[in-house]
Amino acid sequence: MASPGGGGGDRFKEPMNTGAREWDAATYDEVSDPQFEWGMEVLERLELRGDEVAVDAGCGSGRVTAELARRLPAGRLIAVDGSTAMIEKARERLGDRVAEYVVTDLAELELAEPVDLVFSTATFHWIPDHDRLFRRIRTALRPSGRLVAQCGGAGNVASHTRAITAVAARPKFAPHFSRAEGIWNFAGPEETEERLRAAGFDRARCWLEDKPVTPERPLEFISTVTVGPLLAQLPEELKRPFAEAILAESEQPLTLDYVRLNIEAS
Repeated sequence: MASPGGGGGDRFKEPMNTGAREWDAATYDEVSDPQFEWGMEVLERLELRGDEVAVDAGCGSGRVTAELARRLPAGRLIAVDGSTAMIEKARERLGDRVAEYVVTDLAELELAEPVDLVFSTATFHWIPDHDRLFRRIRTALRPSGRLVAQCGGAGNVASHTRAITAVAARPKFAPHFSRAEGIWNFAGPEETEERLRAAGFDRARCWLEDKPVTPERPLEFISTVTVGPLLAQLPEELKRPFAEAILAESEQPLTLDYVRLNIEAS
């Protein structure tokens, strides 16, 4: 793959080599209202008995996890995330309402016993290998188990991607991305359904939804939610200028053209 500084306007739509990473959990908790609202929409269409054993795969700071826990009064909930900081924030919020907290890359997910439900929002697009991800999830589920998820899908944040690519190519920043690969994996519904069936799911239904967002705190939002893996590759003195340059390259006010991929499989 070419580097961000070497051209290629769709560079940041392709998967990078690493999945799990550390996050600024405190700031994410403050600015992630859009992700929380989308998570609640997914929860609202999730039919539960209330006694299921469930995994929140990519629990983040635990805001949606708390709402899932309320819907499982007689069940058991396992919170999983690739970020230690996120798990600590979720534990601070949820305490013993969650039976188990696990720090792991979801593509390496292993559970002691199979579960009834794997639930996930705003996470799968960070995972490079969806084939492996779905195989691990299918293995983690009971034969009658379900996967209900939402993540970034094909076309997600396209205009934001163009601004990032343009700024990353500038001489000031490009040398730091000489070995960088794409930071997102935005898949379409048809290919995702095929992957789910190949992973062992009998039924799979996927679809896209447009969800544009105008962040109230755009600098903090993009620094925490969208370009964190790139900021991690920059020296400290270039992190804020990089994020500010992306905002300056974008239309004002910043509106992110989010496209969500909904996933239901069993």
